[in-house]
Amino acid sequence: MLVPGYWLGGWAWDDVVPYLEENGLVPHAVTLPGMGSRSENRAGLTLDDHVRAVRELVEGLDGRVVLVGHSGGAPVVSGVVDAVPERIARVVYVDAGPLPDGASIGIDLPEDAVDHPLPSWEDLAADDTPHDGMDDAMLADVRQRSVPTPAGVVRSVARLTNESRKRVPVTLVCSTMPAGEIRDAIAQGAPWASELVGADVTLVDLPTGHWPLFSRPFDLAEVIVAAAR
Repeated sequence: MLVPGYWLGGWAWDDVVPYLEENGLVPHAVTLPGMGSRSENRAGLTLDDHVRAVRELVEGLDGRVVLVGHSGGAPVVSGVVDAVPERIARVVYVDAGPLPDGASIGIDLPEDAVDHPLPSWEDLAADDTPHDGMDDAMLADVRQRSVPTPAGVVRSVARLTNESRKRVPVTLVCSTMPAGEIRDAIAQGAPWASELVGADVTLVDLPTGHWPLFSRPFDLAEVIVAAAR
């Protein structure tokens, strides 16, 4: 189950899906509520709506599922793991990680904002969201296809209450922060890494920008295949 980050739909996994299929997996690329087109009404949508949508997809499948969440998709997959940990075989975070209970992505939006459109690539890079490995054509395509993320989703905080969530193995795909730094943060008890303390965590370096599903799709697919197996 492939969950994209902010501004993206299921199309963001187009270059990853074929390799997963070639390796015997059955990928489901998700377009979250409100993210199908710019014309959709996103007013009132929250993280709970996105978690509920993915949970329903998981519960509609047979057997256990590998959840993959990129960037802002991380709180979504974390919420699903918290809700139905017995259905999740492993969770893969792509240049992301699970937010602690009560935390949010931390983007400040105007109180009257309904949407959070894709910022400029320069602003994203300045905010530790670089686009290394993406050429001009990729950048133009993503911008043309991007959809604003519902402001209610951005403002939402993670709610995690089921201790069984920590029994689900985790793979972190480390693109903009090296695995060694994340390993040290876990060992030192950094607050932002608290969900990973005591968990079964595999760290995989995949150096590139924040968007490896575009810049290194086949390498990312190989990591997902290994995690699934």
